[in-house]
Amino acid sequence: MATPTASELEILAILWRLGESKIQAVNDELCKLRPVGYTTTLKTMQIMEQKGLLGRKKDGKSHIYFPLEQQHETQTSLVDRLLQTAFGGSKSSMVMRLFEDKKATKEELAEIKAFLKKMEADK
Repeated sequence: MATPTASELEILAILWRLGESKIQAVNDELCKLRPVGYTTTLKTMQIMEQKGLLGRKKDGKSHIYFPLEQQHETQTSLVDRLLQTAFGGSKSSMVMRLFEDKKATKEELAEIKAFLKKMEADK
């Protein structure tokens, strides 16, 4: 599957949240983030379909679009690519870099600690 651009990821995030949607609904959601013309959204979603990121089905005279990959699968692919290209495959370097610039909340740290504890228990 093709790697989505930043704009395409915004559209995917909307479709993962809303489910199958018409272009107008996606455009309305995008406009909550920044001004985007309907034709820009239309063209981007058509390109995403050509790239294999979106599927489309007819609904009367309009079309309904949907992601062809689940959010988790796309996230995994993107993280794997970033891990290999930017961090030479070092998970610890990637995680440490993430926390160097942005402080984690107590809740996030508790989730991470619980995750690591579970990983250690599963070994």
